[in-house]
Amino acid sequence: MSLETWELMSYVVTVIGLPLAIAVFFMEKRKEHENDAAEVYQQLSDNYQDFLKIALENPDLGLFSAANAPALSEEQRERRFIIFNMLVSLFERAYLLLYEEDMDQQEGRRWSSWEDYIREWCRRPDFRASLPALLRGEDPDFVRYVERLAESEQRGDEGGRAGSGSA
Repeated sequence: MSLETWELMSYVVTVIGLPLAIAVFFMEKRKEHENDAAEVYQQLSDNYQDFLKIALENPDLGLFSAANAPALSEEQRERRFIIFNMLVSLFERAYLLLYEEDMDQQEGRRWSSWEDYIREWCRRPDFRASLPALLRGEDPDFVRYVERLAESEQRGDEGGRAGSGSA
C-alpha cells in the first residue's frame, strides 16, 4: 500500500471511526449505569419484601389493618417500634440510592414506587406518631422529605381520606 492510501485510511478512521468509538463508549457507559440502577432497585425491592415478611410474622401488631392496633402491650409497642425503625432505615437507603432532584423518566418511575410506600406508611397515625424518634439522626434531606410527605398524608387523613393504614 502506498503512503497516500495509508493517509486516506487514517483520515477515515479519524473522521468516522473515532466519533463512532466515542459514541459506542458513551452508549455502553449509559447502559452500564442503567443496569446498575436496575440492580440497586431490585435489591431494595427484595429488602422491602423481606420487611413485609417480618411484618406478616407479627400479626398481633396490626401492621396491615386499616385502624391502629388496639391497646398494645409494652412488648408489642417495642416490637412495632423496631419494625418501624427497620422500615425507616430501608426508606432512607432507597432515598439515598435512588432519589435525585432531577431524575429522568426511568429514575422517576423507580423512585415513585418508593414514594408510594412511604406515603402508604405515613397514612398510619401510629407510624406518623413514631416519626420524630425514628428520624432522629437520619440524613437531613431524607428527614425533610419524609416529614413533608407525612404532613401531606396527615392533611389527607384529616380531610376524610380513605384507607388510612393498610400497608
